[in-house]
Amino acid sequence: MVIKQIKVGYDNFSYILYCKQQATAAIVDPGFDVKKLLGFISSNNLTLEYLILTHYHHDHSSECKTIKGLIPPAKIIASEKDGKHLDVKPDIVVSDGSQVKLGTMTLDFLLTPGHTAGGICIVVNHEALLTGDTLFIGDCGRTDLPGGNVKQMFHSLHEKIMNLPDNLIVYPGHDYGATPYDMLGHQKQTNKTMLAKNLHDFSMIP
Repeated sequence: MVIKQIKVGYDNFSYILYCKQQATAAIVDPGFDVKKLLGFISSNNLTLEYLILTHYHHDHSSECKTIKGLIPPAKIIASEKDGKHLDVKPDIVVSDGSQVKLGTMTLDFLLTPGHTAGGICIVVNHEALLTGDTLFIGDCGRTDLPGGNVKQMFHSLHEKIMNLPDNLIVYPGHDYGATPYDMLGHQKQTNKTMLAKNLHDFSMIP
């Protein structure tokens, strides 16, 4: 299993997940810099199998239609609610508990609304957690944009992500933190949004 974190745009992260044994790959959140993303795919002789969108916002999805046009067999994966906002129809709709195989890798999906109504996180091979704009290093995603919901975000963080194993490596959707990635156990101990004891305290975090 390989996870390539690629800085795109100003502070966004896209990810390329790939299986060395079968040379198959997925791009997560292709928001910008399509040439950089496809250049990595090409230079490593990978076959792009999936385009995965953690949520529908433009800075995470804008290159999806272009890449699909260039590589039609690549299947677009999104949640049902966020998939309706995309300018291209998802091939695979995922929800809580959905699982997809990428070569020898296993991708498990969690529905984590809060930033958007259909935001998802991805557990990769029980080793990593791609969080999109749900969980950042030291913070969480905004809930004041259309489709955002502070109560749903609190539930996603505290009832879903908090219950995942500490050894997962958190890979966020933006380079907002002190480090580009971190152990989930450390985020549980230090991230102000994970430390909030209740919804009221969480809603008061600036």
